[in-house]
Amino acid sequence: MEISTMSTKRRILSLFLKLVVIVSATVGVYLSATDGLIAFMSGSRVFRFFTIQSNVAIALVCAVGAILLIRNKPVSNGWFVFKFVFTVAITLTGAVFCVMLAPTLGDQAWTLRNLLTHVVVPIASIADFFVTGVYGDIQKKHVPYVTLPPFAYVIYATIAYIAGVEFAPGKNYPYFFLNWDSPAGAFGFCKGLPFMGCVWWILLLSLLILGVGLIYVLILKKMKRRRNGIYQKQS
Repeated sequence: MEISTMSTKRRILSLFLKLVVIVSATVGVYLSATDGLIAFMSGSRVFRFFTIQSNVAIALVCAVGAILLIRNKPVSNGWFVFKFVFTVAITLTGAVFCVMLAPTLGDQAWTLRNLLTHVVVPIASIADFFVTGVYGDIQKKHVPYVTLPPFAYVIYATIAYIAGVEFAPGKNYPYFFLNWDSPAGAFGFCKGLPFMGCVWWILLLSLLILGVGLIYVLILKKMKRRRNGIYQKQS
């Protein structure tokens, strides 16, 4: 897709947001990897978590987009779809942490590394998606693609669970809702965390990300109609 028609103001804004994503993700991942093993999602095991994987992925997508934007090169629709998929993935990262994980972590929740990887990167990524997305062709048919990164992670985490891989000392699962050995198991329910089995959590989060993907597409379509309407009036 041609982005040569992008205004200078929008171009600068997009580059700024991409830089925020790249720097915040890099610093956040570094701080997480160099932190002690006692803290949640830290140390040498940090790359086993969806948070870090989604931060790295969206940073790489933004880096490619920034290079293309600076060089004023045509951007394929495939890049816009990738940006869409990993924007939803990083949205999931932020939403799950803020709503589900932070309340269980207490003082460990709002550290600098967690703020960068769970709040700053998601917000900047979402903002940049809407700044640049109007130049792509993202359709409703692309919405199911947003389930691919989370489903791939569930498969990975389940295999790691079976193999006894530790995500933290004494824990062979990354998040409480992927603990197949919890009192709720796969399909059950219990009074405390995780409240319901892993399968129910997976289904719930699947519906959530599909809903987010659809909402993003609908918002983008409305923005594109408004943009096209403005261009038609000017012409």
